[in-house]
Amino acid sequence: MKKVTLHDKIFALSIPDTEIQQAVEKVAAQINKDMAGETPVFVGLLNGAFMFAADLLKLIEAPCEVSFIKYFSYAGTQSLGEVSELIGLNTNLKNRTVIILEDIIDTGLTISRLLNDLQSKGLKQVKIATLLFKPDAFKENYAVDYIGISIPNDFIVGYGLDYDELGRNLKDIYTLVQ
Repeated sequence: MKKVTLHDKIFALSIPDTEIQQAVEKVAAQINKDMAGETPVFVGLLNGAFMFAADLLKLIEAPCEVSFIKYFSYAGTQSLGEVSELIGLNTNLKNRTVIILEDIIDTGLTISRLLNDLQSKGLKQVKIATLLFKPDAFKENYAVDYIGISIPNDFIVGYGLDYDELGRNLKDIYTLVQ
């Protein structure tokens, strides 16, 4: 089995690139169906969602806008339990459909914070798309509209996800072994 070492941790291959791309295609097909006739604004969460956003947006057929926001909520392998904004939105979202793009939703705290921040923007509607979803870790009450792959509550890296900033560049996804 293919393994990688990042800092002091070993990770084993868990989701190969081919499976990731199939999940991205599935999410894109659902969004294309739902957004026919719309001009959505995609809001990607940095740093993790950059690969998912890039691959997904290549498959979106509707005219669209793209923006990014950066929140911080992790240190090492642990959620900090709070979310801080590092880069905010500067796009006018009034009466617009916003599709939030996230690499992974585990506890749901980051998206909850973003949804709270968007409440005063006068949106037409907001949808949430994530490549990866951890249902066993999810603690929030909002709906996740587009899910690529549901996964166990393990710590993972690759395809935009990191361990202390390493591993984002890996095309596959790896699970922490030790």
